[in-house]
Amino acid sequence: MKPWIVSLSLLTAACLTGTRADTLKNAMSSGTSPAPGHELATFGGGCFWCVEAVFELLDGVKSVVSGYAGGQTDNPTYRQVCEGTTGHAEVVQIEYDPQKISFERLLEVFWMCHDPTSLNRQGADVGTQYRSIILYHDEAQKAKAEKSKAAAAAEFTRPIVTEIAPLTKFYVAEAYHQDYFRLNPTQGYCQAVIAPKVKKLKPKLAP
Repeated sequence: MKPWIVSLSLLTAACLTGTRADTLKNAMSSGTSPAPGHELATFGGGCFWCVEAVFELLDGVKSVVSGYAGGQTDNPTYRQVCEGTTGHAEVVQIEYDPQKISFERLLEVFWMCHDPTSLNRQGADVGTQYRSIILYHDEAQKAKAEKSKAAAAAEFTRPIVTEIAPLTKFYVAEAYHQDYFRLNPTQGYCQAVIAPKVKKLKPKLAP
């Protein structure tokens, strides 16, 4: 994302007050547990608008929240993360029903929805905040992520550079970032980048 998007986003923020994003911010920024029977997964694969839009299409996914994780700055803002000095990546936190979709399936979609061989960039978005990262919630997720990464390597001609690390804290992004593609389908970045990606992947995301 680029600085010029911020001004548009600030206008959008007012329209999102009191929406799902605010509820989720209160519920998830402190690391509370998902609903009974549900689990969480946290991934970063470039711009979180793109990743969010893809995972929201999956059956069994209850919610997808855009945020920041993997760095050292407490309560980072979007502007701070864009500067690349916080150590945080743009990520999404997914709440899902494991009876309907597995963590392994989420990983399969993760490898499909971005280029995991591109170091610290996705397309025109450049910086450590756009790095490919899997932030595991427990040792079982870590083992599955490592196994999935090894299997995915056969699908790419270049080495996968995806970081696999423990999640220490997830910070929910500002309200205007939530459900961005769904709420702003005609915005330039959405039309040029996200819409083509969603169109390409949608046939592969069916149960």
